[in-house]
Amino acid sequence: MRTLLLRSLFMRAATVRAPAPGAEALDELGQALQARARRLFGRSLSVREVDAGSCNGCELEIHALNNAVYDIERFGVRFVASPRHADVLMVTGPVTLNMKVALERTYAATPTPKWVIAVGDCAAGCGVFQQSYAVLGAVEKVIPVDLHVRGCPPQPIELLRGMLALLDLATGRRRQPRRSVLAARSPADAGLPAEQEKSESPAIPPHVP
Repeated sequence: MRTLLLRSLFMRAATVRAPAPGAEALDELGQALQARARRLFGRSLSVREVDAGSCNGCELEIHALNNAVYDIERFGVRFVASPRHADVLMVTGPVTLNMKVALERTYAATPTPKWVIAVGDCAAGCGVFQQSYAVLGAVEKVIPVDLHVRGCPPQPIELLRGMLALLDLATGRRRQPRRSVLAARSPADAGLPAEQEKSESPAIPPHVP
């Protein structure tokens, strides 16, 4: 015990610096996201985050969107406390048996038009929790999913790219969605006019820390 205490006094913290997000790239993404949201809603984009059973790794990256580095509220994106005020549900983790009803109620309480982003590998395919007795399955097995942002966990900049791709899909900016990234629903299911086209989203590359 004495050896461990002495070692802890003289050892430096085993941490690494966070990668620089790139101020220009971040500003460009944020301004594009704000413009799409204004065009689609005429106001800010409201997001409700739902933890369906994750390890909290993805939550840490989502929380980073509100820190001093990213500060996404300056781009007109804000997180809300109630799904009744949300435009987008950002769901993390595989859906556990105990969270199934809560997730369904959250989705039902969100007004249309509404979209769902499955964040992380676990939300897309259960990840390391795939064989757990407590896990029901991926998010798309419980509620419709419009976009998967893969990664374990995905970086905040990738979450911004995902939201931008989602708004491109909603506004019909691109065509022929990629099934590897998008689990696209019909416009009517999302609360959009039937004639509005779906869009293609750029692939969101996974991040492995």
